[in-house]
Amino acid sequence: MFSKVLFASDLSEASTHVIECIKDLKVYGTKEIILFHALGIKYLEDLRYSLVKEAEPVLQKQKAMLERYGYSVTVHIANDGVSYELWKFAKQENVSMVVIGTHGRSLAFDVSLGGTAHKIIHDISKPLLIVRLRSDDKAMPVCQAACIDIDKPLLFTTDFSDTAELAFTYVEKMVESGIKHVVLMHVQDKTRIEKYLKDKLNEFNTIDTERLEMLKDRLVKKGVKNVDCILKYGIPVEEIINESRNRDYSLIIMGALGRSLVKDVFIGSVSWNVVRNASQPVLLIPPLK
Repeated sequence: MFSKVLFASDLSEASTHVIECIKDLKVYGTKEIILFHALGIKYLEDLRYSLVKEAEPVLQKQKAMLERYGYSVTVHIANDGVSYELWKFAKQENVSMVVIGTHGRSLAFDVSLGGTAHKIIHDISKPLLIVRLRSDDKAMPVCQAACIDIDKPLLFTTDFSDTAELAFTYVEKMVESGIKHVVLMHVQDKTRIEKYLKDKLNEFNTIDTERLEMLKDRLVKKGVKNVDCILKYGIPVEEIINESRNRDYSLIIMGALGRSLVKDVFIGSVSWNVVRNASQPVLLIPPLK
């Protein structure tokens, strides 16, 4: 499923914690990892030698860590900013998934990644795993990654769009890889329904309950025994974040863009705000192009 993964490193201690977190990706078929670093010097070529010399010891240390976990590892250093170089190189190498770390609201790690995680997510063209980093001490931050654990439940949120359907196929593959518990969630969007469609809410609930049950049946046929369905009425971001805090989820999976598919309003999208506020890693699946 994710045989070839690109990991974006900013050379920080936080990046090292993310590496420790993703060491178990082998359960999803990962064999090869590209350790990627962007220098951000498109128009400052004279600085490349000194920056590469500074970066290489850290990258080699991170490479050695990944190799100890059993992966085949290559290193790639790009000149331009990460948000541009990452997706270009990911497409060139035909990677299965990209991994980045983020501090969420503080955006501290986002800035050091060279242009904010928002830009990376906005331009998504491959499955993107965002690992949330927690700081124990605000004065002296020591980052700890929220790691993936296949023994914990997985939360899949859907708006029943084409992109959500594509994301669900990854849930099916994860079940085949050993995930034991899946929670399927849909939120009836109060902002869309409240004013003009409230009288149709019961009808919508009936239709969407059937949709969730159909998804559940597909997973049961794949071999998982524990599947829960949740249907809520409210603000999607708020309901998803509240649910993510109600249980000890290992991962949230969702489509990167839902029914609107309008990138210009992405900063206000459900997926972006879930990434900013969830404590769990979030796997975003981009729409087909």
